[in-house]
Amino acid sequence: MTKQNPHIVVFSGAGMSAESGLKTFRDNGGLWENHEVTEVATPEAWQRDKAMVLRFYNMRRKQLFKATPNTAHKAVASLEKTNKVTVITQNVDDLHERAGSSKVIHLHGELKKVQSEKYPELIYDWEKEEIELGDTCEKGHQLRPNVVWFGEAVPMMDIAFTTVQTADILIVIGTSLNVYPAASLVNFVRADTQCFLIDPKTNIEKPGWTVLQTTASEGMDILRKKLTS
Repeated sequence: MTKQNPHIVVFSGAGMSAESGLKTFRDNGGLWENHEVTEVATPEAWQRDKAMVLRFYNMRRKQLFKATPNTAHKAVASLEKTNKVTVITQNVDDLHERAGSSKVIHLHGELKKVQSEKYPELIYDWEKEEIELGDTCEKGHQLRPNVVWFGEAVPMMDIAFTTVQTADILIVIGTSLNVYPAASLVNFVRADTQCFLIDPKTNIEKPGWTVLQTTASEGMDILRKKLTS
């Protein structure tokens, strides 16, 4: 290591959880039950058909309850034994936490939480498999998924930008770096930050970056050995 107790920042995307069996709509050509993504993941969709939106997210929540962290999640968590580690994730699952990561910033919300449709600051843990029409916040308004939809602001972005600027090592895993504003995080790293990209489908060439065209688990196995040797 070039620095003792470096701050490692891990930025993870959908590819991180794919090996745990969690797929996104993009895996199905952008469709769910023949609905375009914009029909289930926007404020407009919510206003138009709340039952359908809830059904979609209830399905995703049920999948999450059955899923378990994979070896990539566990490898990231193991880095905390000897380093300061912060995870920034685009994923709405809790697999990083279940693997043992203690500091996780969720850019796009969390499936196991709900929020008031009228008062978004009212957020609650939700361990049930389903949110139903009629489930309300303490002020009597319908609960919705605690997920950032297309067209909504990303409230954790400023914290994420600040975190990336403190990284001695940045590890990007399982993301195409095509989803903005999250993808712009990599533009905020310091010039002396060691940067790694793990993704089997990536064709991005970044000067000074180490790119591993492997799955999340394979890449993290390689990288963990490199960083702990």
